[in-house]
Amino acid sequence: MATISDVAARAGVSTATVSRALNGKSTVDPQLAARVLAAAQELGYQPNGPARNLRRQEAAVLALIISDVENPFFTAIARGVEDVAHSVGYSVVLCNTDEDADKERKYVDVAIQERVAGVIISPTATAAGVEHLARRGTPVVAVDRPLPDRESDTVLVDTRLAARQATTHLIEQGYERIGCITGPSGVRTADDRLAGYRDALKSGKQRGSPRLVRRTEFKAAGAQKAAADLFSQDEPPDALLVANSAMAIGVLEALRSHRLRPGQDVGVVAFDDVPWAGLVEPPMTVVAQPAYEIGSVAAQLLLARIADNTRAATTTTLGARLIERGSSHRG
Repeated sequence: MATISDVAARAGVSTATVSRALNGKSTVDPQLAARVLAAAQELGYQPNGPARNLRRQEAAVLALIISDVENPFFTAIARGVEDVAHSVGYSVVLCNTDEDADKERKYVDVAIQERVAGVIISPTATAAGVEHLARRGTPVVAVDRPLPDRESDTVLVDTRLAARQATTHLIEQGYERIGCITGPSGVRTADDRLAGYRDALKSGKQRGSPRLVRRTEFKAAGAQKAAADLFSQDEPPDALLVANSAMAIGVLEALRSHRLRPGQDVGVVAFDDVPWAGLVEPPMTVVAQPAYEIGSVAAQLLLARIADNTRAATTTTLGARLIERGSSHRG
């Protein structure tokens, strides 16, 4: 088992610096703190959590507040957070808001009451209660969406560009009435995916129409209803950009009920490469987001922020990639 001396040797610092960095002391240079955390993670070092807690009067616990634990995208983020946190002796408490500002506020209050060391949050549109964390000085990192009207360390995906690329792919496959099913208004990712869709239509000189766009909850039931409504129109879409994998399930159900075939009758591209996407017939074309990396980067930023809560906020923007499969090809 690795010792504090092993971590010090790997990081090229003294054991005292390792101790101060892992205990979140603000006197440690941020670059040194990041080096110590990286070394501890690489070596699998497990600090004495209870002793550290007594000194800091804080729990060696991070709170992860996400919008939908059933969404594999957020599940993968959680795993990335947990792996990094566990490697340096922190535990992670998972909270699920369901995009509900009141639930979010309650979980923020619990995080404050339990004196967690820091919070990673996928904020609702209002980010209710985050102001309380700021007043207390609790380190916060936002994932997937930035905090509204507040600077913080943030880890994002360029989802607008990804949506544009996915829609452009459908245009290149010869689809002419491309629709979009996205999430609620005011949710940054939902807005960005709709904007990227519109960017592609404009660039491809295709006429967009509000009749081809539906906004609903990020759930299968809402997407099924939205898709059924689109397919019941006199001029239904011949392709769809779908904002997440849960919604894609609802779209597939609507296609089946209307006896429409993905790809041949209606092209489909959905966000997130979930395990079942390659198993349906035809396999689903997806926008693959680096969810695990989002979580691991966010955890590293939060640990660095715990070590020094005075440094300037940073935004890390990761890329997504289009994985072409049969659902977006007519042949």
